Amino acid sequence: MAQRILPFQYEVEKKSGGLTSLAGLPIYLDLAHVMGLPSMITEHVKVRGGEQGWTDDQMIMSLAMLNLAGGDCVNDLRLLEGDEGLCRVLREVEYCGLTSAQRRSLRKRWRKKRTRALPSPTAVREYLKCFHNPTEEEKRRPHTALIPERNEFLRGLMRLVGSFASKVQHRLPVTSATLDMDATLVETTKQSALYSYKKSKSYQPLNIYWAEQDLVLLSEFRDGNVPAGYDLLRPFKEALELVPQGVNKVCLRSDSAAYVVDLLQYCAEGKNRRFGVIEFAIAADVTQAFRHAVGEVPETDWKPLYRRIDGTHVYTGQEYAEVCFVPGWVGRKKHGPVYRYLAVREPVEQPTLPKLEDQLELPFPTMNWEGVPYKVTGIVTNRDLPGDELIWWYRVRCGKSEEAHSIMKEDLAGGKLPSNLFGANAAWWQIMILAFNLNSAMKRLALGERWVNRRMKAIRFWVINLPGRVSKHARGLIIRLVGGHPSIDLLFEARRRMLCLCDSG
Repeated sequence: MAQRILPFQYEVEKKSGGLTSLAGLPIYLDLAHVMGLPSMITEHVKVRGGEQGWTDDQMIMSLAMLNLAGGDCVNDLRLLEGDEGLCRVLREVEYCGLTSAQRRSLRKRWRKKRTRALPSPTAVREYLKCFHNPTEEEKRRPHTALIPERNEFLRGLMRLVGSFASKVQHRLPVTSATLDMDATLVETTKQSALYSYKKSKSYQPLNIYWAEQDLVLLSEFRDGNVPAGYDLLRPFKEALELVPQGVNKVCLRSDSAAYVVDLLQYCAEGKNRRFGVIEFAIAADVTQAFRHAVGEVPETDWKPLYRRIDGTHVYTGQEYAEVCFVPGWVGRKKHGPVYRYLAVREPVEQPTLPKLEDQLELPFPTMNWEGVPYKVTGIVTNRDLPGDELIWWYRVRCGKSEEAHSIMKEDLAGGKLPSNLFGANAAWWQIMILAFNLNSAMKRLALGERWVNRRMKAIRFWVINLPGRVSKHARGLIIRLVGGHPSIDLLFEARRRMLCLCDSG
């Protein structure tokens, strides 16, 4: 076919020479091996125990690699399978660390000669169905929130995510865990999906994000019609069980969805045996009673809120004050813990058009001071930090955990779900979370400090999507890169750091 627009043309390579466009992706296999991820998968996920065909390790790692490479649906596995160089690497590394007996057992899982390095889309869809719990579907009732009970395979997959976080903690220990709890909407066109409060068909996973380690400690997949504040104490307790050893202090941050009595009392009254009192900052509901308490704050008690930028304090246009507010559920206990309330107000800059004062409905609570409308928000806490420090500590949640949601749905494959089955989508989501944590560990443990805040777009451009040729020489596998490429030193340094991690145990 003539190709005459510009002076170049495409031709098909007649010989398969081990070319790959993902020459940087195998370093994630390196890190997975260093962290012991394949053995953790075998330990926690037992879907394909003694059966023939693909193992749990092969299935889950294939989908994790698909997420990291930029695929967002099951059919994208065909593109990875078409990368002949990457497939050569995958065939070699899956036998690494196995005994002779284990290698023979792995080969015997196929009756015929195996031709693929990655499972087919059909095989993956059948695998994901195993995580669905059909008996829970009978419990669904119209207009009723339900969180289906997980089957043993999905529970194992969630334990796997927590186990990987423990491995990261072992390599890069910290003594505190600030947990940001928040739900995110995943819009979909699946027929079985339910409508969310935004009037669109969605799922609404609840994520508990560990800020110090940049890891998702626990993520519970939920239907879109489940209120964000529904049954939060149970998954929070589960997340506390997953906090690794070495952590001696836990804090909680969340939006107003977590402003529920049982969760606040659990944290403030020190009901957790391991961590005792858990310090928190949670957005408070701006109820009529809270508005009345804010209105009684003297004008002299309002303090300007400053942001520190390059060593200087910049006024934000906001003011904050301590509020003397005691809700009814606090007054039930005479000697209970103290709940401290703060209010933040900010003038609404845009003036209201004439004759629209009674028709305008703003998407946030407002109050008037001397005829000027102000946006008002509240925070409840049991911390004794100065008010401005507490507000900025609380607001870090919006900067990082909300960014994590964007990465899950846009950079990785969490925004495109593969099935009408709730459990299959939940498993797809958990594997995406595993890929998220694997990438976070890569940035912190291997790529270095300057890569910690980089998004997947930059990492794919600099690290993963590199051209190379895979070949064998002297019983070794070689990935040959283009000379002078600026990413070569980055790859070498990352592998050197991972080798040090491996040597240190």
